[in-house]
Amino acid sequence: MASPGKCDVCDKHTVFGRNIRHKHSGRWERKAPRTNRQFRPNVHSKRMLVDGGLKRINVCTRCMRTQLKRMVAA
Repeated sequence: MASPGKCDVCDKHTVFGRNIRHKHSGRWERKAPRTNRQFRPNVHSKRMLVDGGLKRINVCTRCMRTQLKRMVAA
């Protein structure tokens, strides 16, 4: 099993980016401050049917939604 911050189905994981504060004063010599931030996936621990048996896996909500649509269509 992987860490709870990663989806076992689509391998979606934490990515890093920048946060820009647009509230700043002065002219453009003092630009808007930027800080590092993390974009974390919405991962849940669910019991799902894998290879004919129930198994607890970490799955993101996007994959849960796709799985539900596949079950309804079938």
